[in-house]
Amino acid sequence: MDDLRDLYQNVILDHNKSPRNFGKLEGASATADGHNPLCGDKLTVYLLLDDDDRVSDIRFDGMGCAISTASASLMTEFVKGKTKEEIEEIFQRFHELVAGDSDDVEAAPELGKLAVFGGVRGYPARVKCATLSWHTLQAALHGDEDAATTE
Repeated sequence: MDDLRDLYQNVILDHNKSPRNFGKLEGASATADGHNPLCGDKLTVYLLLDDDDRVSDIRFDGMGCAISTASASLMTEFVKGKTKEEIEEIFQRFHELVAGDSDDVEAAPELGKLAVFGGVRGYPARVKCATLSWHTLQAALHGDEDAATTE
């Protein structure tokens, strides 16, 4: 179990140090801002949707703690090529993983690398860090003009 925990920490540290899909996306078809007042994390998610409402490109910009940055980085990798409906389903599974009652991380194998965030469940303040980018993505997908927040 320690080897798995070390692997998960390494994935989070890697995505924090070298976030994927970081920066503004010119010509984005949807954007949203997100803020976690508890931790001070702030980010913007930029989406480019194709004619089938499939994410053809996604980026994020902003500043946050290691969990928030890594979550945004992994999220952008995971949702590329997915439809709005698929993203809704993934978001629900991810939220259950990080905030649910089950301690069984293996219950969500379809989440792939996103499973590294299963450990934040034991730290309620960190759940908000891990889910900020996802709430912001939801706001962008739904055209929500208000900033997404974890409060």
